[in-house]
Amino acid sequence: MAITLTQEPHVEDLARRTAQFVREVVVPEEERRGGVIASGGDSLRATLQQAARQAGVFAPHVSEEYGGHGLDMRSRAAVFEEAGWSLFGPVALNIAAPDEANMHLLEAVATPAQKERYLRPLATGQVRSCFAMTEPAPGAGSDPSALTTRATKVAGGWKINGQKWFITGADGAAFAICMARTSGEPGDGGGATMFLVDADNPGMKVRRHLDTIDENFIGGHCEVLFDDCVVADDAVLGEVGEGYRYAQLRLGPGRLSHCMRWLGLARRAQDIALRYASRRHLFGSRLGDLGMAQGMIADSEIDIAAARSLILQACWDLDTGGPWKRSTSIAKVFTAEAVWRVVDRSMQLCGGFGTSGDTLLSRFLREVRPFRIYDGPSEVHRWSIARRALRRLGADAEQA
Repeated sequence: MAITLTQEPHVEDLARRTAQFVREVVVPEEERRGGVIASGGDSLRATLQQAARQAGVFAPHVSEEYGGHGLDMRSRAAVFEEAGWSLFGPVALNIAAPDEANMHLLEAVATPAQKERYLRPLATGQVRSCFAMTEPAPGAGSDPSALTTRATKVAGGWKINGQKWFITGADGAAFAICMARTSGEPGDGGGATMFLVDADNPGMKVRRHLDTIDENFIGGHCEVLFDDCVVADDAVLGEVGEGYRYAQLRLGPGRLSHCMRWLGLARRAQDIALRYASRRHLFGSRLGDLGMAQGMIADSEIDIAAARSLILQACWDLDTGGPWKRSTSIAKVFTAEAVWRVVDRSMQLCGGFGTSGDTLLSRFLREVRPFRIYDGPSEVHRWSIARRALRRLGADAEQA
């Protein structure tokens, strides 16, 4: 089946309405208030999400059963990109991390009872969530198999012990999806299980906010302690021992969703730079008429177009069962670095004005830089891409 770049009419309409909503409703709030957390966090989220519901653009990714539009990955790309035009846009549409990826995971794996208890309030924006996998060294991070948090079987349930950190959105989350080892030792490729842990469980404690360069995730990036945290048997998400397999269900689409959102922000940065270059005069001409400025503008146009194409390829693979691990890694590496280049060039084109609070570029730069690290650092994805290429060569050689 050939890949088509044309979206269905209802998707094009939703993307258009999302773009209009973000520009007319969300951007003025962003420009007036500042960062998401400094602007009120959950109270701002509730206000913007109500506006998104009224505009008919809320929750494009979840099924209609849970109040969404039920878009597949390729269709989400167009809508998420438009939402990403503003740092507040994903929050308004309820497609911000980590909730968006957790909804995808819950729809795919949770029991009907778990969906009613956890997915429905998450999808409708009543609550937030977090995903607790990353640990301090030598625990799980870029290498999930290093998982040290352990869950041991007790009467009627499980007892979880371990330390997590960089857990996005943990402060104020209604529940966590916690990855814990139920068999084997750190370094083993299996033996992990996912658990649903309510925030009021006395064994789960948010210890502190980590001081990070980005400031746009409600609930921050936190250190979380699981200390004799007892959960019932029905808190197991999916099957015992299948946590790593379920993590792939979440991480593949989650990486692409990040790419879509940040690509929208890169377009916004390019738009700011273009407007500045079209009116700024120096050395007897417009900035936009100077060759070096035009080269930077062209490079950003190329980065944006190439990133969008790679995202669509990876979305197609996820939707059709193609080689999505390879294509999502390629899209993630290129987009993370391309978005950084576009925002950085935009700041350079705007000069001192770009570094000031009179534009949002300095805020954008802080927010996009960590994307080259989270959801798999560029270097780890490159390693994975190279290993697959070498394995493919070996397989081709054996068949020759």
